[in-house]
Amino acid sequence: MKAVSPVVPNYVDGRWIESISTECLEVINPATREQLAIVKPAAKAEVDEAVRAAKRAFTQWRQTPPIVRARYFFKLRELLERDFEEISQILTSENGKTIAEARGSVRRGIENVEVACGVPSLMQGANLEDVASGVDCEVVRQPLGVFSCITPFNFPAMVPLWFFPLAVACGNTFVVKPSEQTPMSQKKIFELVDEVGFPPGVINLINGAGDAARALIANPDVVGISFVGSSKIAESVYREASAKGKRVQALGGAKNFVVVMPDCDLDKSVANLIDSIYGCAGERCLAASIVLTVGDIHEPLKRKLVEAAKKLKIGNGLSESVTLGPVISQKHKERVISYIEQGIKDGAALVLDGRKPQVAGNLRGFFLGPSVFDNVTPEMTISREEIFGPVACLMKVNDIDEALRVIQQGEYGNATSIFTQSGKAVRKFKYEAGISMIGVNIGVPAPMAFFMFGGAKRSFFGDLKAYGRDGIEFYTDKRIIISRWF
Repeated sequence: MKAVSPVVPNYVDGRWIESISTECLEVINPATREQLAIVKPAAKAEVDEAVRAAKRAFTQWRQTPPIVRARYFFKLRELLERDFEEISQILTSENGKTIAEARGSVRRGIENVEVACGVPSLMQGANLEDVASGVDCEVVRQPLGVFSCITPFNFPAMVPLWFFPLAVACGNTFVVKPSEQTPMSQKKIFELVDEVGFPPGVINLINGAGDAARALIANPDVVGISFVGSSKIAESVYREASAKGKRVQALGGAKNFVVVMPDCDLDKSVANLIDSIYGCAGERCLAASIVLTVGDIHEPLKRKLVEAAKKLKIGNGLSESVTLGPVISQKHKERVISYIEQGIKDGAALVLDGRKPQVAGNLRGFFLGPSVFDNVTPEMTISREEIFGPVACLMKVNDIDEALRVIQQGEYGNATSIFTQSGKAVRKFKYEAGISMIGVNIGVPAPMAFFMFGGAKRSFFGDLKAYGRDGIEFYTDKRIIISRWF
């Protein structure tokens, strides 16, 4: 008899509650196609109840001293460290990424909790005596109310930790809406939130898909939305939420260019490129999508890149030896294949075809091998649109000026990198690229938690980026107080 999959509950007002919805969505292990759990998408009334719980909790939580709020996050960090491996394994099972990649993303999430522990210093304001005769001026930061985040399938443990620790440490209350495809690692994290003993309603979890997200955006008591997803949805979230007077940071998609100069360290550059292009099966917004090879480096780099890609071991990410896991679903696998076929149709040369990979263990999952296109040109679909899969596109340019023109003409502006030993080239690249996150001899230019994360152009909609000092700015308002005493 087949075991019944568990239903992923919501966490509202300090209690675990199963949704009243009759609709059931499957949570599938992408490597095995095994059903792991069931999600019942929360109805609008359930979303609204979570927001009401957060709103009720806000006044008392706001009055809790920042140093006391920080202590909750010291405890949460301890529990995340204690259950680090369990969270990582859950993440690999629901998402498909390798266990090493899962551990790395959980580590990045914990680092955001560590930053939140410093909120007593980060929230400090400023003051100046005698701005006029007998008049003083001060600036204080105050929390605003109920915030929410709507997060994607590709980093289900890490991305919510970009948002709710800092928001809650600043004195706000919060509602998390994870992806319906990968809700299990966040459920585990909320078990730890419950164990910490946050006051009821301070942090809440609602499961669901688009309807739950729209209910959060529409709710008048939600003062701000943090979103990560495709650019099309990010723009829609930004327009709808900002039109209602909410604060919005909406992180969208990407088409990241990497420039490889003739003077680079070729072996180290290729190793970085392999990780950037094929890490997380290409399902990340910092993946290198197009490699711009300058001058005569093109052929040597292509040869070494293809050789290295062929050595990737494809299989279940829970195996320590696997270096390339599956994509998230059959639908997404078909989408990536359609881009490969479009690239062939448009005239690009498919020098490595990953559509029918050899998979360790003969698993039935949603696997794709590494693909490499050569002779890619700027007007091709695979050059312009985000593939979000393990596909590399090689484009030859004459010099760094041509490379910069190609980058500047791109629709997205999330991340870019250059591989070179030339300080002159690096300075020019940093000065002119016009991209928000820039790497120098780094394949994945992901900022640490005490900086900020977010792109430009159609990769980001809003003003203040995720986490770091921008996060403090986003989750607080600066009050200017001018005082005279008679």
